[in-house]
Amino acid sequence: MRGQVAIIGVGVEGLSPLSPERSYREMIHAAAVRAYTDAGIEPDDIDSVVTVAEDFFEGVSIFDEYTPDQLGAVLKPIHTIAGDSLQGLGAAALQVATGAFDIIVLEGHSKASNVSDTGAIENYALDPVWNRQLGFPAEAIAGLEMQRFLHETGTTPEECAEVVVNNRFNALDNARAAYGASLTIDDVLSSPSHYAPLRSAEVAAAVDGAIVMVLANADIAQSSGREPIWIEGLSWSTDHPGLEDRDFGRAAYCEQAAVRAYGMAGIDSPTQAIDFAEVDDRFAYKQLMHLEALGFCGPGEAGSLMSRGEFSRGGNLPVNVSGGNLGAGYLFDASGLYRVADVVEQLRFDAGRHQLEDVERGLVQSWRGVPTSTGGVAVLSNTV
Repeated sequence: MRGQVAIIGVGVEGLSPLSPERSYREMIHAAAVRAYTDAGIEPDDIDSVVTVAEDFFEGVSIFDEYTPDQLGAVLKPIHTIAGDSLQGLGAAALQVATGAFDIIVLEGHSKASNVSDTGAIENYALDPVWNRQLGFPAEAIAGLEMQRFLHETGTTPEECAEVVVNNRFNALDNARAAYGASLTIDDVLSSPSHYAPLRSAEVAAAVDGAIVMVLANADIAQSSGREPIWIEGLSWSTDHPGLEDRDFGRAAYCEQAAVRAYGMAGIDSPTQAIDFAEVDDRFAYKQLMHLEALGFCGPGEAGSLMSRGEFSRGGNLPVNVSGGNLGAGYLFDASGLYRVADVVEQLRFDAGRHQLEDVERGLVQSWRGVPTSTGGVAVLSNTV
């Protein structure tokens, strides 16, 4: 896919813990206006649309029927990816790569403040025969997984807490981030227990927001007004759906997606090829688990490297300089797409106060959240 598909426009609306003054349609429209202006296109230029949405979170079925109006895409081909937003990015990129479409619009959003009980929706994804009827919350899986990860790798609670301290401090420099804060490790470890050993401060809080992107083929991308950001490698994977069959000490879905994405991008050594990364941190320990799965360090090394500042803004591999989910806010299935938007802005040198220097290639890693074992990896570059 290298040199075939590029992101030429990005629009972000939000992020906010509450947005009672406007509907999700208004948020999507505002993001679309920004994205189309950024890409220098009009709605008539759109060939197809991909929307990332889960009907259970939307409260309606066949959600793509509720998307075209605010995107200016009435009567355009459109379909919903009921999954992680990097799966949506893949669907959009593959449409362009076929040669049948020149310009694709991709949309993802969160209106979590409209949902009275997100946990009940997550619980519905548990196996109906073996797990759901046991009556435990889906988020309890995170506590079990964290305990296994700590046991197998020797990672400490203090090292997990360092993720929260780092990411929420980074968010102070991100104008869009909702949860920037200056915390200490003691602040994190003294927060209430969520599902032991997980602490409440280690759980990303939800936000409302919308992201719209414009993807185009090479000819259009190279003639567009803005510097194109190329999709070099992209993959996603689902590990065992059943809880009983998973390896709770590692993120196999991330390992599998990373191998394929690196192969597509021609990357042999991610530590040498990747300048920075936006990695899923819905729960603090997941960032460390994902960094190991991505091959940025060996098993059991992410925590100590985190504590030594290797993954901080000034480290050898800056991770989540946007603040991540913990600092910027959690957008459910749209979280990965927000990570992509931030990487695009970094590669364009448009990231404002949290801009990194001399970056050419960034990585985005996503996870669909409990109780799933689905995630994706995308490698983006500002050079062909």
